[in-house]
Amino acid sequence: MLLEIPGVLNRAQLDKIDQVLANARFVDGRLTAGMAARRVKHNQELEREPKTMELLIRILVSALSHNETFNSAVLPYRMADPIFARYRPGMTYGDHVDDAIMGRSGPRFRSDVSMTLFLRDPESYQGGELVIRTTFGDRRVKLAAGDAVIYPSSSLHHVAEVTAGERLVALAWIQSHVRDPARRELLYELNRAREALLKRAPEEESTALVDKSFANLVRMWADV
Repeated sequence: MLLEIPGVLNRAQLDKIDQVLANARFVDGRLTAGMAARRVKHNQELEREPKTMELLIRILVSALSHNETFNSAVLPYRMADPIFARYRPGMTYGDHVDDAIMGRSGPRFRSDVSMTLFLRDPESYQGGELVIRTTFGDRRVKLAAGDAVIYPSSSLHHVAEVTAGERLVALAWIQSHVRDPARRELLYELNRAREALLKRAPEEESTALVDKSFANLVRMWADV
């Protein structure tokens, strides 16, 4: 499932991130790339200074933990520490698939869902679209600051060349409680129907049946 999530970060959170990053040091993004990705990766990433990263992670994790759409669609179990990536004119990231196993500096885990969280408004830079290859053709994504897009980590994708301005994003990879993307999508859609029924007709038998079915499907498919 490829899903855009508006308003993950609010204006105050975006301003705080800008303040933290204003004097931060960025390094060659190829330092964190695997052998295959290193050939096509041309960007910069925030140097992992502990105090800076701790503050940024706290902002991001707090925002995601309170976002109902993210939690319903992803069913997060573990998440890698985010990477803050910067693209200036001429920079790009060619076609690649994200690493299947994440967590070099901590517990190892499987990447099921990838997330790109945009930190610059689209009018402030040219190019820089995230291009995700799907069975229905390429999907080009360039969202407002504070908005995010999630997609299966198995997806082939690339970042188009930035031709002017600066593209700044936060990237995260999540292991879901539900490994299979088709099952995650089904649960997300069923949960949307369930929540609507709980609001409109909480006493109806059909609401109780949908609620029961959702809970039991999660129980059947979840890894814990």
